[in-house]
Amino acid sequence: MRLRRPPPPDGGPRNPGPRPTAPRSGRPTLPAPPTELVGTPHGVRLEQLVTGVGDPVTVFAHGLAGDIAGTRPLGSAVAGRRVFFHFRGHGRSDSPPGPWTFADLAADLRAVADRAGATRALGVSMGSAALCRLLAADPARFDRVVLYLPAPLDGVRPRAAQERLERLLAAIASGEAAAVAEAVEPELPPSVRNTPTGWGYLRQRVDQLLREGLAPQLETLWREPAADEGALRAYQGKALVIGCEGDELHPAAWAEGLAGLLPGAELHVYDRPAVLWTHRRELRERISTFLNA
Repeated sequence: MRLRRPPPPDGGPRNPGPRPTAPRSGRPTLPAPPTELVGTPHGVRLEQLVTGVGDPVTVFAHGLAGDIAGTRPLGSAVAGRRVFFHFRGHGRSDSPPGPWTFADLAADLRAVADRAGATRALGVSMGSAALCRLLAADPARFDRVVLYLPAPLDGVRPRAAQERLERLLAAIASGEAAAVAEAVEPELPPSVRNTPTGWGYLRQRVDQLLREGLAPQLETLWREPAADEGALRAYQGKALVIGCEGDELHPAAWAEGLAGLLPGAELHVYDRPAVLWTHRRELRERISTFLNA
């Protein structure tokens, strides 16, 4: 199902219901920048986007069901080259047969980082768990890392997280734009929903998910621990861990626990969730100040 186009002249929905039946925006969605598919030593082609020039090189690992577009704002002020990529099962990256483990995601991350010569990394949620898996195996791989809204390393997720993924996969399988929009809408804080900014975000996300899909093998990831927590104590670089109070999918206690495992890690916990929407400038400055040091 195609999203309705053009949007209403005033940028809002025509129906008076509590939520739009499909995402609409007051302005057209900007075209995504061109990406490329790159090969890896383990045979899985991964989609990546490289921006910026020079050193250092930082690789950005998105969260579960996330995408390149969602991680780009986190690196907008980071110096040097920035490498954004899609894990297996996301975007145009390959989806090899499952089940998958975090060792597989760590292999994806390592391949992209090695190819680009990255010395720094940022991981979001699932991406942070993959980064931890890589650091546990190779504590000297990155000089600096940022772990934003870290996922659990013990393999136990909140039921709400499991249910959200199940709803999203079912909506994508239905091929219905309105169903996908309803499944994606919880990503937005209430203050942004039913605004032109919120509709624009939904429109981009629904377009991308209906076009490229999402691999059901992702449900198999948490069948075992993501990483050996004790091995993280050997990490030799600098770490910044960022959490949020009130985030039911990423409890602040996870960020606090992870910061306690990484020697000398810097911890910052925001007092409310959805910080990328509510404190975007401050978050970008915090990340760039740390990575640019």
